[in-house]
Amino acid sequence: MPGMIRRTLLVGGIVAAAGGVALWRWRPPGGAEVSYGNDPAQKLDIRYPRGHEAHPVLVIFHPGDFSDGDKADVTVWPELLEAGIAVVRVNTRLSGTAKWPAQADDALAAIIHLQRQAETLGLDPSRMVIMGQGAGAYVAVTAALSLVEVGLPPKAVVSLYGPIDFSTLDGDMKTLGRNPARGPADEPESPESRLLGFAVGEKRDAARAASPLAKLDLLREPLPPILIRHGDADSVVADLQAKRLREAWIAADPKARIDYKLVPGAGHGGEAFETGDVRADILAFVQEALA
Repeated sequence: MPGMIRRTLLVGGIVAAAGGVALWRWRPPGGAEVSYGNDPAQKLDIRYPRGHEAHPVLVIFHPGDFSDGDKADVTVWPELLEAGIAVVRVNTRLSGTAKWPAQADDALAAIIHLQRQAETLGLDPSRMVIMGQGAGAYVAVTAALSLVEVGLPPKAVVSLYGPIDFSTLDGDMKTLGRNPARGPADEPESPESRLLGFAVGEKRDAARAASPLAKLDLLREPLPPILIRHGDADSVVADLQAKRLREAWIAADPKARIDYKLVPGAGHGGEAFETGDVRADILAFVQEALA
């Protein structure tokens, strides 16, 4: 599978690498919604900046506890478009219809589609940042690491208030002295258990094996820069999850650039991640990575 992914991605990468200025052949005004698979859920949409050049890309995966939410829930910041960056918002199959790793497979399928159709879509996927919010961060980080595994890393990764290791979610909440707002992750009906298809508390090792941290345990490749933000008052996903991601990234690549901060007083998502310093930090990080 990694070899196949690499060969498929290289097809699109050759187009993007040919001077980096391939002109698009077709682009609906205001953007486009595109199917990247046969399932009705496998859709992405593209918002374009001005200009006729092949644009760098920010790919975003939405929040929603893996069971709901939609790409339309993600706000496209005008500053990104003004900076010449195309924004791609991706829907993956939800946990009610498909179990993990279907969502990770969908994320890679969406990226492969962007690579294959780069010239037609007016994109330069050799300049790509992958970002996720909440549950989408779990998908985004996993997808980014899968690309690292095949030697085609994104330019950078952004992880916002996401779970990273389901097997430690409840323990992290207990360490911080908080009660999980949506109940224990270990229980069979938790969002994480429904995603995996088994109770996290009954198969803790298997839950850990499904995590991005398990991928990082095995990687000794150079990692892309990563920006991590998490609210220090999050009662849905403990901020210790962000710390675990940071420590695992460092262990896999001590030279990797890591921009890690907890957001004072912030909970799980919300205005704190759309405004002020967090927004400014993300915009600067993404623009620098795609410059």
